[in-house]
Amino acid sequence: MSKPIAIDLFCGLGGFTEGLLAEGYNPIGFDIEAHDYGDGKRYHAQLVIQDVLTIHGRQFKDAALIVASPPCQFFSYCAMPWSRAKKLAAEVRASKERTDKELALFRACFRIQREAIEAAGHFIPMVVENVRGAQPWVGRARWNYGSFYLWGDVPALMPITMPRDARKQTKFVPNRGWTASTAIALPGNNSPRRWDERQVQRLCDATKVPSENGRRTDVGSGARFTSRDCGVERDGIKQGGDWLNQSQPSISRLTGSKSNARKAASATIAKIPLPLARWIAKVYYPKAVAV
Repeated sequence: MSKPIAIDLFCGLGGFTEGLLAEGYNPIGFDIEAHDYGDGKRYHAQLVIQDVLTIHGRQFKDAALIVASPPCQFFSYCAMPWSRAKKLAAEVRASKERTDKELALFRACFRIQREAIEAAGHFIPMVVENVRGAQPWVGRARWNYGSFYLWGDVPALMPITMPRDARKQTKFVPNRGWTASTAIALPGNNSPRRWDERQVQRLCDATKVPSENGRRTDVGSGARFTSRDCGVERDGIKQGGDWLNQSQPSISRLTGSKSNARKAASATIAKIPLPLARWIAKVYYPKAVAV
């Protein structure tokens, strides 16, 4: 039997694609550039270099599933509790032209789906992933898997990130960070701004980050830890990175903002967790595939 085709828009390093491959799809990734940082950090399927804004959905009339993970930098920045971030958000909201520009890639996903359905003559499901900060701009997400928020045709039943009992066992270990088995149990469902001040203070003390009363003093006026301080994903959960991991020096403090190391680290953090990708792929796998 032939393998069903799945389209991965803004594929990056292929987090969604790894799950699609594991579940027996023939994935095709689309991105504006090839993300290849060496050491196996690259897209491992058929890749098409194309601006998503130039795609017409009829290209995907034979697809069984469309997944997308549009850039989140704007949404993440505007969600930060900084005066500059708040100012930018207000300026963009005040201008329809700027708002349309910032939301163009996100909206393009749903345009492409509508065009694909029209060309195919039948429904083609699509799941779009982004950050929590996108919600004020594009509407409430239908589900979240840790820090990964989902829109579109999200399956009714979704996997949880960690058993409830395990969340109660969270502890911070100096020089190690949050224990790997319980790292999801951050107060506020992985929302750093709602961490208990005593926890943050202990975190600052252990990692030698300048702080006062549970707030960092090295990145502005009393800023708390943000998602940018967290590291790579393990089993779908953000694990210690720059400030949480003392096993190696911080990448962001040793490399330039345009270095491959920094880009690779950022891409790894944003990579869709395999359990989430596999679940979505499994749910929408066609019951019968034509030979």
